[in-house]
Amino acid sequence: FSPGLLVVAGSFAAFRLLNRELERLVPPPPSARRNRWKWRNIWTSLAHSVLSGGGALAGFCLHPGLSEDLVGTHPPGAHSLVAVSVGYFLEDFVDMLCNQKLHQSWELLFHHSVVIICFGIAVLLHQYVGFALVALLVEINSIFLHLRQILLMANLVHTTCYRLNSIVNLGTYVVFRIATLAWMAHWLFLNRGNVPPATYAVGTVGMAIMTPMNIILLYRLLRSDFFK
Repeated sequence: FSPGLLVVAGSFAAFRLLNRELERLVPPPPSARRNRWKWRNIWTSLAHSVLSGGGALAGFCLHPGLSEDLVGTHPPGAHSLVAVSVGYFLEDFVDMLCNQKLHQSWELLFHHSVVIICFGIAVLLHQYVGFALVALLVEINSIFLHLRQILLMANLVHTTCYRLNSIVNLGTYVVFRIATLAWMAHWLFLNRGNVPPATYAVGTVGMAIMTPMNIILLYRLLRSDFFK
């Protein structure tokens, strides 16, 4: 039994509680009241992105040599941060499964399944935690993706705040999502001889799934916010 599973369970419970309290903490505007579940879900996701993305960025800033060994070593707290993220993705998976129709959420459910498996391996084996920390840098961009959804639900599309967020969102998308995933795929290719076949297969399949999903999302963002 891994102590990391306790962190996962605690994280699941904490994000579940946060989700239930968010409507009181951040009351939805009139334009979002018809979809209260979505309003709570996005704010919960935003909280996770700030925590995990900020934590991952701090890890690399405080430990610049981390990229030299992404398999066996990791900075203090990194394992717990990855376990917290597993708990969040499990909570979000259950939340979508209970409140949204499958044809509306299958892409995110599929995405979450891949992340839970990959991060779960790192939590259980206490290996590849550094690699998972690289993946969490993607959450820096997710902050602005979630802010974009909040502004859309609040009917604030035609505002300076939305336009500014769109620009920052695009910039962080390229830096923290596209470039990060490309670097991870490159790392896997270079280290294929040092990674067990089963783990390498999981990582390769994960990259093969995430890359086209993120390219499609980038196209949707460009079409919606810049080429409308």
